[in-house]
This record gives sequence, C-alpha cells and structure tokens, in this order.
Amino acid sequence: MKQAAWGCARERRRILLLRFFKRRLVVAGCLITLLMVILAVLAPLIAPYDIYAIDVAGKLRPPDGEHIFGTDHLGRDIFSRVLFATGISLRVGISSALVTFVCGLLLGLLAGYVRFLDNPIMRVCESLMAIPPILMAIALVAVIGPSVGNVTAALSVVYTPAVARIARASTLAIRETNYIEAVHALGAGKARVILRHILPNAISPVIVQATHICAAAITIEASLSFLGVGVPEPAPSLGSMLFEAKSYIYNSWWMTLYPALFTILNVLGINLFGDGLRDVLDPLSN
Repeated sequence: MKQAAWGCARERRRILLLRFFKRRLVVAGCLITLLMVILAVLAPLIAPYDIYAIDVAGKLRPPDGEHIFGTDHLGRDIFSRVLFATGISLRVGISSALVTFVCGLLLGLLAGYVRFLDNPIMRVCESLMAIPPILMAIALVAVIGPSVGNVTAALSVVYTPAVARIARASTLAIRETNYIEAVHALGAGKARVILRHILPNAISPVIVQATHICAAAITIEASLSFLGVGVPEPAPSLGSMLFEAKSYIYNSWWMTLYPALFTILNVLGINLFGDGLRDVLDPLSN
C-alpha cells in the first residue's frame, strides 16, 4: 500500500511539473526570476565598483567597457547600484508576500470558519481595502519612518486584507462540504478541522495571490522610493535611481533605462511564475 501510494504521489508530481512547464511564458518567467535572484544574491561578488564611491570627474559617462551601464550624475557605477537595488526590491517583495500570506491566510481561515469573527475581521479588511494601496503605503511609511523593514511592514498591512478575503471565500466553500460535516460528526475539534482538512484545500489560491502580491510590492516599493518615502539614501533603490535620472533623461538615457529595465524584469518574471502556479494548482485550468 505504501509503495502504491508513493508511486501515485510521484506520478502526480510528474503531471504537475509537465503542466507547469508546458507554457513557454511560464518557463521564461522562471528563468527571469531565477536570474534576478542570482544577480541579487551574488551582487557583493560581481559588482565591479563600490556603490557609494563618488567620482565627479567620471560623471554621466555612457556605457563602455569600464562601466557597462554607464555612470550617474555623481560618477557612481550604475551596474553595481542596479544589482544591489534589485536585491532590496526582491527582499521587500518576497518579505511582504510571506508576511501577507501568513497573516491573510490566518485571518481568512478564522473569518470563514469561526462565525462570530467573520463580521469584525471582514469589516476591518474592507475598510483598509477602500484606500488605494499607494496612498495607504505612503501614509504608513510617513508615520513609522522610511526604511526597508518599515516599507515591508507597510506593504504587508496594505495587501493582507486582499489575501484574507480570498482565504475566507475558500474556507466558506470548504466548510459546507459533506466531508467536513463527517469530520465534525466523528468528534474532531475546530483546530484539527482547520489545520488538517480546511487549510490544505484552501491554500492554493492564496499561494497564487501571494506571488502577484510580491510583484505588486516591488512596484509599490519603487514608487515609494521614487517619491522619497521608501528606502532611504544612501542605499540604492530602483525607484530612487529613476528619480535621480529624471533630470537627465534627455542627455543621459542610460540612467533611466537600466533601473527601469530591471524593475520590469522583476515584475514580469514573478507574474509569469504566478500564472504557472495557478495552472498547476487549479485543476480546472487549461
């Protein structure tokens, strides 16, 4: 029996992998995301220059053999700064997605299963969702102060309600099924029902949503840094690099191109990866 079950599990994993990699765009998204992660992790080793080193004599140099992405208005190497800024963006995005996933899933399970908690939890979530994400993030960061950790915390507060709503909807649908009623009839407690029977079946759409939140958090972090309320100087951020480049966009195009390109690649890769997860985890998808 154990060997047969192991064989079925292995076959199911094979089918899921085939479904995941059958779409070329999904494979491209995985490769883009993997490349961005590798560049961010290895940034201290492959960055050719100190990201804080100022060389006024070499400012606004176009891309060449010495500075492959050129230099900015202070003579700093753009390639080195983009690598470290990508690491900060991915750190904020992944951390926000993880915190949002855990908190939103917990709130959604409680709201969907414990009836007297449903109304207060969802009313608070709906109140938070009524505020545009960028405005909410700006307000929170303005209160608690700009830093990588505070930006992550603010984005977690912004996106947790959306995850909670998805988890609640899945929990409500699962709670009314016959097998949950059978588990109750056998005398299982609420904690066991939630953890052993509802959570495994409600977690798939939450995982997919978390990947898209990761991409959205990267975009919002860049927006906050562009507005001056995100990652504080002198730490490099893709958003702050774009802000610095706006005054030189006509005569120093490279200052705008490369931070924008890496922001696009981060968001594009994660969104394509999320689409692949949706196809794997949703049995009704094509």
